[in-house]
Amino acid sequence: MIPAVNLRPRASLGRVLDDLGATLLDLAAGDAEGTQEIGGVVIHDPLDMPLLPAGALVLGVGVDEPDRVVALLRALGREGAAGLVLRGPVQVTPEVRTAVEESGVTLLGLSRGAPWAHLAAMLRSLLAEGDVGVAEPESMGGLPSGDLFAVANAISSLLDAPITIEDRSSRVLAFSGRQDEADPSRVETILGRQVPERYARVLSERGVFRDLHRSDKPVFITPIPMEGNTFTRPRVAVAVRAGDEVLGSIWAAVPGPLSDERTEALCDAAKLVALHLLRVRAGADVQRRLRADLLSSALEGGAGAREALDRLGLGAQPLMVLGVAVTGSDVGDGADGDAVVAHERERLSDAFAMHLSAVHPKSAAALIGGVAYGLVPVPGSADGAEERASRIAQEFLDRVGDRRNAVVGIGPIAGDVGELAHSRSSVDRALRVLRDGGGRRVARLSDIHVEALMLEMRDLVAARGDRPEGALARLMAYDAQHHANLVETLQAWLEAFGDVVAASERLYVHPNTFRYRLRRLMEVGEMDLSEPDVRFGALLQLRLLPPATTSRTPAE
Repeated sequence: MIPAVNLRPRASLGRVLDDLGATLLDLAAGDAEGTQEIGGVVIHDPLDMPLLPAGALVLGVGVDEPDRVVALLRALGREGAAGLVLRGPVQVTPEVRTAVEESGVTLLGLSRGAPWAHLAAMLRSLLAEGDVGVAEPESMGGLPSGDLFAVANAISSLLDAPITIEDRSSRVLAFSGRQDEADPSRVETILGRQVPERYARVLSERGVFRDLHRSDKPVFITPIPMEGNTFTRPRVAVAVRAGDEVLGSIWAAVPGPLSDERTEALCDAAKLVALHLLRVRAGADVQRRLRADLLSSALEGGAGAREALDRLGLGAQPLMVLGVAVTGSDVGDGADGDAVVAHERERLSDAFAMHLSAVHPKSAAALIGGVAYGLVPVPGSADGAEERASRIAQEFLDRVGDRRNAVVGIGPIAGDVGELAHSRSSVDRALRVLRDGGGRRVARLSDIHVEALMLEMRDLVAARGDRPEGALARLMAYDAQHHANLVETLQAWLEAFGDVVAASERLYVHPNTFRYRLRRLMEVGEMDLSEPDVRFGALLQLRLLPPATTSRTPAE
């Protein structure tokens, strides 16, 4: 039986140091045992101070001067942050230590060579359990379900060796303590969260990955030469399988081949890790569906909207609604095309959720009916919130680039639950205009309200089967019979605000020719273009019932 070696709460700062300490993080100053649970991971931006959840763990990228550290610690203390991570070695001056004590913010150091992105990914993996208002986590083998760090530490105790758990691409999913007992290549693997390419190449040339994937027994790897005439420690690895599928592998840095008892223990451990990896995979799908259901309930604004917002952690605050849709690839070519489109929408939704989480840690996003909706809290005054939402949307589109034909609609601020449905409706109306073309990729409904109304009126006209009537019908019939251009002339004149010269240039005809056509269309259509209502009616019909869409000639 695999023992549970770490019973700390999953979201505690002490637990983070237990799992990531010695290799990635070290305690520079403060009390990791006395801090509150971590409420989220936030990257510090000195140009735009992000909003912090209670108990935030802040990544102070680029902050190193003691004066800046002191000022940041005091600011974070006022916001109730749990900890601050700086690139090590951290300069703990007397002023810094005093700021740590007064603010209550624990100061941590990130090892040299460890990318910030990898630290953020590891931290979010540690803190992911219970992200959407769930009850106590399930248990597998006496360990919290999906807690790969606890599993790695348990296996390490059984084998008396430092452990890594990796996926099929040799990316590190979790690791145990005691990594300092291994060798520089193991430390490099953990700092980069990936087996270094030169070691992976040697393993591949030796056929280690082939043997690993073909067998359900542990594979012993002899030392690999390193720089300076040194060698790595031997390794023992075993594949983690679910039926015929290889989910990943377990790697132990050992002094030599394992005994029969430890070999059996490693094989048993691989089965347990498979259960946890499957739970992580299934849990991600469940969390995705749960978040989508909660977000959908909130956006509908019905009886369950308030409870849904509370479970998302977004209750009792103004919210902005944003929606992302894909254009140009909505219609797939058969089942395969539909699958490609569905996958593209999911990827875009995941990217959008990640983008919003960086903007505000309490944001929520989910894919609902082909549109990725996002809810973003509005801090403080609502002034300028929609402009800020436009910047957020544009930054997202800049990041995903032109390779994805995405557009973003922005709804008005929802001050309470009852206004969410209206805000979502505004997002949908804006998205429809954007997807209809025109070159714009971000818009609020207020920016394109007329275009939205025109599309909706076209829907009404199409549903009733309306056709051009009156003057426009007579002009269309005349053009069809005499191969004339009276409708085109009328449209050009109306869109040029009655400027004959401009309208004639648009049609590439002489102004006198245009004036003749204009007099003729007033005769044929029996129109008095000096009347405002006549001009408005004619232009409205041309917008809603364009001649090009009419398949038959109207009767006179």
